[in-house]
Amino acid sequence: MSQLLLDIAPDRQPTLDNFVVGRNLELVSALRHALSGDSSERFFYVWGGTGSGKTHLLHACVSAAQDMQQIAVYAQGNVPPLILDMGATVVAVDDVGQLVASAQNGDAAQIRLFDLYNRMRDNGAMLLVSGMESPLHLKLRDDLRTRLGWGLVYQVHVLSDEEKAQALVQHAHSLGFVLPTEVTQYLLRHGRRDLPSLIKVLEALDAHSLRLHRAPSVPLLKEVMNQEMK
Repeated sequence: MSQLLLDIAPDRQPTLDNFVVGRNLELVSALRHALSGDSSERFFYVWGGTGSGKTHLLHACVSAAQDMQQIAVYAQGNVPPLILDMGATVVAVDDVGQLVASAQNGDAAQIRLFDLYNRMRDNGAMLLVSGMESPLHLKLRDDLRTRLGWGLVYQVHVLSDEEKAQALVQHAHSLGFVLPTEVTQYLLRHGRRDLPSLIKVLEALDAHSLRLHRAPSVPLLKEVMNQEMK
């Protein structure tokens, strides 16, 4: 058997257009209006479990702002010291719960985020923060936790299996092939539950089937998934 090329397909750039909305229509609509200037809402806190799409949304908002020639910054689990002086109009801080992971740096990072919130409020800039829990349950400084709850707070709902199947079929179509129903069902039963992982396997299946000049099938999917686990 030829060696599988699991990473042959390029990663998709996260955008609001390729985010699979599911039950998150209100959230995505609110983000679009805020980015376009059609809304006065400037502060968003989004929360949900792993694989729900929080990181996708934050990257998408930063990319959208940069496409409009704005200074936009994404930070994961930290607030870089220089971020206060960058003059950004959009800042996204992903996984705010990590700010307490380090006893040495956690307090300083929380203070920077608190100061960033106040400065961006004064400048009319847009701040997006994500976490695994609602603001009420965050283990952060009381003043920071309160600030994060002042803006719009949305839970990012994970997709149902039916919505995931629909997304996989649509992505396969964008790659140029028809995804058989039995392949979709097998992938949902035996693959990881989050959509990014499922799509990665789907793209690996596409690459493998092209190399072998065979149509995507459950046996080919098994080969890809077995190789991925090695």
